[in-house]
Amino acid sequence: MSWRGKRKDEDDHASGGDSEGHAPPKKASKRDTDSDSSDDITVCEISKNRRVSVRNWNGKVVVDIREFYVKDGKQMPGKKGISLTMDQWNVLRNHVEEIDKAVNETS
Repeated sequence: MSWRGKRKDEDDHASGGDSEGHAPPKKASKRDTDSDSSDDITVCEISKNRRVSVRNWNGKVVVDIREFYVKDGKQMPGKKGISLTMDQWNVLRNHVEEIDKAVNETS
């Protein structure tokens, strides 16, 4: 396994230390994500850890239904959830009566 250490050293010497300024730090991308979250408008909390919010993502407005978790005392968005584009939101909204009818028939 010593070849891996040597190879790493060779790569470090080959780069000449110039790679420092070229690779973006991982924390910078997290900060960008955090700054986007400040644009969120929380519409309602469905339960303790689930929220509906409207936010701007990649220049598009989306309706976000998502679970949250607590990390270091902060509420953070989890992987479980769905972001609906305005077209998708309008389709869902137009079918609310049908959904309500199906729920009532099922219960």
